[in-house]
Amino acid sequence: MAETLRRLVNTSSFSVLQDKLESWYKDYHVISCDQNLNRCCELVELTSKVQGQLFTILNLTAKEGGHYAGVETLKSRLLPWLGTCFTMATSTVTPDTSLNLIQESVEKGKRIRELSLSHECDMQKMETHLSSTRQQLDSVKQELADAQLELDDTKNKSATTLLATEDEILQLRAELQAACDEAELYKRRLEVQEDYERQVRVLREEVSYLTAEKALLQDRLVRSRSPSPLLRLSRSSSPLRADSPTRAQLTSSSRHARLVSRFSDLYALERLEAEALLRRYVSDAETVQRIIFIATVESFQAAKLAYRQFKLRVRKSLSPSHMGPETLEDAVVDYIVRNLDLYDVQASVTEVISAMHVNPKIAFPPEVDFVLLSSFIREVCQVAFAMQTLDPPLEVAFSSDGELYNENKYRRSYDSEFTAPMVVYHVWPALMEDDTVLVKGEAVTRRGALWRSRSRSASPVRSRSGSPARNLVSSRSRSPSLGRLSASRL
Repeated sequence: MAETLRRLVNTSSFSVLQDKLESWYKDYHVISCDQNLNRCCELVELTSKVQGQLFTILNLTAKEGGHYAGVETLKSRLLPWLGTCFTMATSTVTPDTSLNLIQESVEKGKRIRELSLSHECDMQKMETHLSSTRQQLDSVKQELADAQLELDDTKNKSATTLLATEDEILQLRAELQAACDEAELYKRRLEVQEDYERQVRVLREEVSYLTAEKALLQDRLVRSRSPSPLLRLSRSSSPLRADSPTRAQLTSSSRHARLVSRFSDLYALERLEAEALLRRYVSDAETVQRIIFIATVESFQAAKLAYRQFKLRVRKSLSPSHMGPETLEDAVVDYIVRNLDLYDVQASVTEVISAMHVNPKIAFPPEVDFVLLSSFIREVCQVAFAMQTLDPPLEVAFSSDGELYNENKYRRSYDSEFTAPMVVYHVWPALMEDDTVLVKGEAVTRRGALWRSRSRSASPVRSRSGSPARNLVSSRSRSPSLGRLSASRL
């Protein structure tokens, strides 16, 4: 028994158990669950080994005391303890083997402690590295916040700059529009000045021509007062000069063909350009076509009136000094053909625009004026004025909304109802020579045309703006031209 007790003391099993318990207590919250269970099982194994050795010592001590020695102690202390369902398996290993196992467990404990120390060192290093990483992350976050502030500041500055740039763009656009308007005004003034210069040049040529003609007539007058009867006889008996055609008669056929072709070009080119210009301001295609048709008819009427007045002035100027072989009427027409540039086309354009302002068939936005069609009206007036110098003159056919469609005078537009017998409105007038149609016009035919034409004719005269002052001024300014226009139509 003494030898077994000595070995148990030398192995210091309880100190090893204490060290292992302290080490496990320190590492309990660090190591994993499996490692905690392994350490607990290891302590249980060591405890069972120590208990096996203690039971061996207990057995040997009881034998040394005799057959009944220690019975009371075993009854009072060992049996109650065993009665708590504690069972002890008989140790199957020898004491030497158990001592070796205890030593191995001690060595394993040392290695575990060393590993735990190294693990703690590694954990400290990792915590240090983690703290440094967190500091770097905080610095990066601070830099990111600073960059975000700079970005917001830059955005605000960019927005302010963009607003300023937009204001500058708007201002530049306004200045550009004003410059364009001013350039357009200067262009119109230049055109007017060019017209004046051309008229002045034509008038100078006319003055020189009249001066030469006056000198020639004075020479003829002096010669006619001469007592020579042979000269008067030779003048009165010259049949060739009495039958010689004028320049107007010589160029009548060529001018006729040229003017008819020019009328077709007006329909094919200038009319489409005028429609494209009006469609920028008026969305209704029917209204645009009505406006252009009325402008064309009014231009012919104004040109006819201007031709009559111009012809009267020329006849009044040539009648006192006319002594030529041709008639006075031929001389007047010949003079007009030679001097078509003297036609005051701007006055006719103004009269046409004034007549269009009071036409009840046109519905036009008040913010747009008929001055947009000045160039188109000018071309039509010039062509119509030149057509009056022909013999017989060329006219546009009379037309009215709701009339019966005539295939000899018109052709239907693409959007017409080809089975409808009535005309809703006209797109282009027909060109007539007496009762012969030279160029067909264009009309739109639809069913219910008579009712539409009556409803349009019954509508009151339109007002171009909501301002009564503008209507009053415009009516006063248009009244003289309306009087002249009504007189010409009569």
